[in-house]
Amino acid sequence: MITNDQITIDIPNQPGRLWRLTVHASGRDFEFAPPVFEVDGRLVTAMGRLASVGAPVVLPNGVAEYIWDAPIEGHLGLTLRATFRVAPGSPVVRFRYELRADAPVRLTKETGRDNLTYLAVSFGQMHEITEVRLAEFNEMAHSFCLSEREVLPPDFENGQRLIGPILVGSDETSTLLIAYEHGSQVPDAFLSYDLAPDRSAALRAVKGSYCAGRIVDDARPHGTPWLHAAAIDGDADAMAAAYREFILHHMTVNAASRRPDIFYNTWNFQERNKAWYGKAYLDSITQERMLAEIDVAHNMGVDVFVIDTGWYEKTGDWRVNRSRFPDGLRAVKEKLDEYGMTLGLWFNPTVAAVSSQMRRDHDDCLMTIGGKPQDPQPVWESEESQGLCLVSRYWEAFADELIRLHREVGVTYFKWDAIGQYGCDDPGHFHGGPDNTPKERADSYAFQQVDYMSRVVNKLCAACPEAVVDFDITEGGRSVGLSFLAAGKYFLINNGPYNTNYDMPVPADGNVNLFFYPGPARAWICRTPLTYDKWIPSVLFLTHYLPDDIYEKYGWRGSKTVTSDVNQWISLASLVLGHNGIWGDLLSISQAGVARFGEALAVYKQIRDDITAAPLIRTGLPGGSPEIYEKIAPNGQGVVSIFASTAGVYHYITRAIAAPGSWSNDGVAVRMDAEGHAVITATFTEEGAKLVFLREG
Repeated sequence: MITNDQITIDIPNQPGRLWRLTVHASGRDFEFAPPVFEVDGRLVTAMGRLASVGAPVVLPNGVAEYIWDAPIEGHLGLTLRATFRVAPGSPVVRFRYELRADAPVRLTKETGRDNLTYLAVSFGQMHEITEVRLAEFNEMAHSFCLSEREVLPPDFENGQRLIGPILVGSDETSTLLIAYEHGSQVPDAFLSYDLAPDRSAALRAVKGSYCAGRIVDDARPHGTPWLHAAAIDGDADAMAAAYREFILHHMTVNAASRRPDIFYNTWNFQERNKAWYGKAYLDSITQERMLAEIDVAHNMGVDVFVIDTGWYEKTGDWRVNRSRFPDGLRAVKEKLDEYGMTLGLWFNPTVAAVSSQMRRDHDDCLMTIGGKPQDPQPVWESEESQGLCLVSRYWEAFADELIRLHREVGVTYFKWDAIGQYGCDDPGHFHGGPDNTPKERADSYAFQQVDYMSRVVNKLCAACPEAVVDFDITEGGRSVGLSFLAAGKYFLINNGPYNTNYDMPVPADGNVNLFFYPGPARAWICRTPLTYDKWIPSVLFLTHYLPDDIYEKYGWRGSKTVTSDVNQWISLASLVLGHNGIWGDLLSISQAGVARFGEALAVYKQIRDDITAAPLIRTGLPGGSPEIYEKIAPNGQGVVSIFASTAGVYHYITRAIAAPGSWSNDGVAVRMDAEGHAVITATFTEEGAKLVFLREG
């Protein structure tokens, strides 16, 4: 038996039931069927009772890990291993299975398709069923967004397939959640929930989970993705809060990825330098400018200073470009250390320059399609590069390179860019062999890619516990889901939609970024995916806002240069909701503007852990008047951000009980009602934002 103060896992003595999840308070239980594998042309499953293997182990994040084994029906020497991870105070169970064999057996596909059922559970009489999707790419915002879709009785009756990855069911007393850790863009499913008329849901493999003929033996077990199950007495909103807390505190041992640091990235100015001033993307990446930007970033309240593409000499070897940084980033790191800031650098993990040592040492790891490697292509004005496959022995060499950079240069934040989910069907890597079809190998590469990305992160974090890796998902076709969040975080939006997203021609200057300019519009786009915060903390979706206070304001009669705090307050009120990113031309911000950011973010940092822990409540829609966000923790500390496109007076009463102290920008009055809610009156003389921090004292 496994137990904490919320739930118990035990073993029912019933055929077809592997384990049972029981809610302590009510005794409500849910039974899970064992996984089913196709082995040597036969379907096999665990029929014996799970038995504990050794004592539980407590992981660095305080989560207890339990390992249980059960025999496989009719196959002497085949074993199912179940690993359960349970955190104190959490109703969420993280678990996975492994098929193990004393002597070699093969996973097969008699029908030509993956034949593996990961779990099955009944939703019984639960009448409110919701599919939570994490990977719909919304072209209106040019961003991945979360969506919730109601699952109706006809969906069960007609055997509908759902991509999830989260499925939630509720009745009058209880809520059940199941989820899986993988990732892909809807509708490209690698796993799916198959619904049945008896109101059960079975999570099954669709493609890529294994290659036909894959050998399983003592040295090569076949593992499933990590799976989640949770049960509570309460409704779906209560489950969302509990699941969100699990994602924030218990899902990963890489705790640094959850810190609500403030990030600055050089990329936006690099784009401006190209689009507005006719310079090269990399012209601004110099030691002189970086040192000047660090001074400003420190005064603004930035914690992590990220140098985007251009800091390196060539991809693959990832050596500092000495023509740009003569001392190898030493002066940059010393200044960051002086300010208590940390260094971040940009990487493309899937390329290596043609002349690089990494490329020469890993010729067998080239990404190929139909036996042909990718043609060499320049990477951001640097040497031509070719693709290297992460699902090959190259993954460890790349991890070692990051560890070297941490030790030699002091980098702790690693931004990974340009990782498309597909791109290799080579028969000599770890995703199939000559006996498998090219499509099967390509699907296996796409399925395993996020796992190997996570292996790199976990090896890096084992050597450098303070390391944070974010995965750029600013374009479609990337592996978006729960899997990478068990290792790192996401970089959500670059500049949002392009001209072509809105059926507009490419302008003569070639700059297709529509939301590239200071003002409210970019922030509307960036706030659109804040819907993630109901289930997954927005601190895991880094997004950057513009800090300009001297900029061109465009209107029907042309443009004019303005000096205004409007854009800054819009950006501040947006980023403190969890996205936590800044980029732009730091050296053009006025001293007053730098001080404005510094003051506001100093207050934010006093209560940022509370804001991060609090789920988001939204009233209104992006671009509306008013558009209001509330994030207040149980101790009453938090933030309310109010946006308006129209001048006027707007009123808001917090849903949560609020701490009695407050800090705000101009035009805000706050009083407390008899029950402890904050009653806020916000007066707008023009479009803009009001930022209200609620805190003790």
